[in-house]
Amino acid sequence: MKKFLLLFLVATAVTATAQTKRDTIALLQRTAALYNLQFTDAEADSMLSGIEEYTDIFADMHKTAPPNNLLYPFAYEPAPVGFKMAATQQKIAWDIPANVQLPANKADLAFYSIPQLASLIKSKKISSVALTQFFIVRIKKWDDSLKADITVTEDLALQQAKKADADLAKGIYHGPLHGIPYGLKDLFAVKGYKTTWGTTPYKDQVIDDNAFVYEQLTKAGAVLVAKLSLGALAFNDLWFGGRTNNPWNLRQGSSGSSAGSAAATAAGLLPFAIGTETYGSIISPSTRTGTTGLRPTFGAVSRSGAMVLSWSLDKAGPICRSAEDCAIVFAAIKGTDGEDPSAVNYAFNYNPKKDIKTLRIAYAENYFSRLNKDALEWKALDDFKSLGATITPVTFPDSAIYPFDIMSIVIGAESAAAFDELTRNNRDTLIERQDKGFWPNIFRTARYIPAVEYINANRYRSELNRKLQAFMKDYDVVIVPTFAGRQMAITNLTGNPALCMPIGFSRSGNPASITLLGNLYDEASIINVAKAYQAKTEHNKKHPPLFSK
Repeated sequence: MKKFLLLFLVATAVTATAQTKRDTIALLQRTAALYNLQFTDAEADSMLSGIEEYTDIFADMHKTAPPNNLLYPFAYEPAPVGFKMAATQQKIAWDIPANVQLPANKADLAFYSIPQLASLIKSKKISSVALTQFFIVRIKKWDDSLKADITVTEDLALQQAKKADADLAKGIYHGPLHGIPYGLKDLFAVKGYKTTWGTTPYKDQVIDDNAFVYEQLTKAGAVLVAKLSLGALAFNDLWFGGRTNNPWNLRQGSSGSSAGSAAATAAGLLPFAIGTETYGSIISPSTRTGTTGLRPTFGAVSRSGAMVLSWSLDKAGPICRSAEDCAIVFAAIKGTDGEDPSAVNYAFNYNPKKDIKTLRIAYAENYFSRLNKDALEWKALDDFKSLGATITPVTFPDSAIYPFDIMSIVIGAESAAAFDELTRNNRDTLIERQDKGFWPNIFRTARYIPAVEYINANRYRSELNRKLQAFMKDYDVVIVPTFAGRQMAITNLTGNPALCMPIGFSRSGNPASITLLGNLYDEASIINVAKAYQAKTEHNKKHPPLFSK
């Protein structure tokens, strides 16, 4: 059986020989030195019986393995004390275009926006069943090329599509997602279907539960066509079925971990998909595939029925082809069912016609100044300025408020706890990657993060949060190069929302992106600014040539 902490070995010293006891004290002292602690021989000797008591407790705990869905009773609350979130939800007047026609080239339907598809459905120019069958054919056709889906939920999809058509025939319309097909990252449970978490140890797992996100989309009338690939246990783009590929360049992975969600949306295999982010898993694949990804505020969407990687970091959000589509999907999935201690209800008062000149917009000058003068981000900034809004240069508080790597401590400790069973039963050897930088080794290494250090890292995180919110309160939107500095780690730790969208193509031909940061519980402002940018530019309307037929 694996030995997880060196200092546990000292428990044997109480009944051991004098020489063994001296060796054990020396071992304890060397272990303490890992954490910059020094214990005298007398102090170490006094600790031995207490450590033995702890190991007895641990042994009792280890008689059963905690399942991944066993709740962690402490909810992370990103809002500083006294923070007020909007509580009154106003009705959103979605901008659904009139007189949308079916395309002469049927393949073009694959890249229609959600409002365009909603117009076709509501006017009965196409049925949900016909639209669903269209996307089922596409996702099956490109399965070998992209490896973006794990399970095509064909029977369920056609059942839901028939219900959508029947409801509409009765005059029942559930909103802009009524009858619209979509995909779900395969870490969300759906009754009757496998929920594989993208890795061999769980590839046959069936969870008798429906995730909150799935339930919300079902209420909105959406049609689940596929459960989509993710990198093993929500890391990168390699899963038990292979690598999910970038539809712009099939020789390249789509990044992850929301690999299939981004690839399928970019390739027009589905109108939209749901992803998750712990640290970059919506933003990174959205950049790689040229999609628009919304990472909502931490706690905006209940994660019940979803795989836990990190209780205080995991977030669920939409990956779409436009900011407007993200707004529609987010409005449907936000909220809580009371099953996720960190999830909250608040108003999403998005106005599609909002004048962005009324918003306080800034850009991180200290990040932009590091870019080449011909970088695409500079052109994007000029496009933002041309929208008529005042855009203020600011210094984003990078290392000044984040002097050491809190993220590694938090994600390491929490993920190792979430998958304690996997490590303890030695099933971690089945995971697709076994290099030093992947989960098996990360989980093992995290055993050496003491509870004291984890707690103190979160105390420093609280201070980080306070300082960032003090900076952000003067602006509604801050524009940053997507991977600049430490902002991605900072804003994932503080829970601030972000929206990533395409701004063109690099010299190598790969999609490039820019990111908009917002205040806690204010997804509306970053969506409004992104929508205005996308109305002026064509970047999000370009699609991978191979999949445009």
